[in-house]
Amino acid sequence: MDNDKKSTFDPKEHQHMRYNPLRDSWVLVSAHRMKRPWKGQVEKPSEDNIPRHDPNNPLCPGSTRANGEVNPEYDSTFVFENDFPALQPDAPDPGSDHHPLFQTKAARGVCKVMCFHPWSDITLPLMQPGEIRKVIDKWVELIEELGPTYPWVQIFENKGAMMGCSNPHPHCQVWASSFLPNEPALADRTQRAFLQEHGEPMLVQYARKEAQVQERVVVENEDWLIVVPYWATWPFQTLLLPRRHVLRLTDLTGKERDSLASIMKRLLTKYDNLFEISFPYSMGWHGAPTGTHLTEDMSHWQLHAHYYPPLLRSATVRKFMVGYEMLAQEQRDLTPEQALLTFVDVPMRK
Repeated sequence: MDNDKKSTFDPKEHQHMRYNPLRDSWVLVSAHRMKRPWKGQVEKPSEDNIPRHDPNNPLCPGSTRANGEVNPEYDSTFVFENDFPALQPDAPDPGSDHHPLFQTKAARGVCKVMCFHPWSDITLPLMQPGEIRKVIDKWVELIEELGPTYPWVQIFENKGAMMGCSNPHPHCQVWASSFLPNEPALADRTQRAFLQEHGEPMLVQYARKEAQVQERVVVENEDWLIVVPYWATWPFQTLLLPRRHVLRLTDLTGKERDSLASIMKRLLTKYDNLFEISFPYSMGWHGAPTGTHLTEDMSHWQLHAHYYPPLLRSATVRKFMVGYEMLAQEQRDLTPEQALLTFVDVPMRK
């Protein structure tokens, strides 16, 4: 056997690991696994016959919620305190005298629900750019309202029953906490270290390089770039990045908010057309911490949004994060570049 003969590495055929600098972790890429036949769980098709207005739906205008409050007849966005909040502002302090193996800390905050639109049978990609701009403006208002008090304001949307959304009405949640949660704390550490070592914010440099190589860019415009990140874990995961250095949503100009509305609609339309369904995902914004951090140097941060869709092969076959992913490390079944090619072939119709 000739030991000098070695196979030429092909990322589509040969497993390899990719480094995620935001999480200081590695993901195993095993694209050849897509060739295996699927005999696992098949999801039910998404529900299409959603009524525009259901008086029994607690998110609809004029409906009565679980706590007895009646929603106003809103015609745009609508925000209210979550009736079943995970965080409350007046929870007692458990104290600090704890064994190292049984530690407890105080956790306080507020949880809000934000409806995007008065109609239940509409989603963000079906909304007009002007309507999406109102959603963005409301996100900014909520950060301005909660940010001075809380160090972290997490805006997130779970879309679709597959992602645990129990109500089809278009909405997101906003949780403001007295602590910096695990993921943003990790992102704070890695971005700070990158700036110190390389002299430039991590995601500013990353966006510039992705724009140059054009190997993973899904959609882009003058102010924003959306890519399947080089280190993506979920099959059709995307990362939304500003082209300039921006710390928080509150720092966006009016023009950038308009172009953000436009590019969000383009991305989410592509998602819907990928498997011709209302595409499920979890998404959320990460920006520089707030609260006392508002007076600190946070220049290592760059505003960004993560989109994590669960689907793998079709509208009914999803990626499961189990076994190896839970016990060893993250693993994906197609390369980010293959995912990008799938996006490229998707027509822009809606």
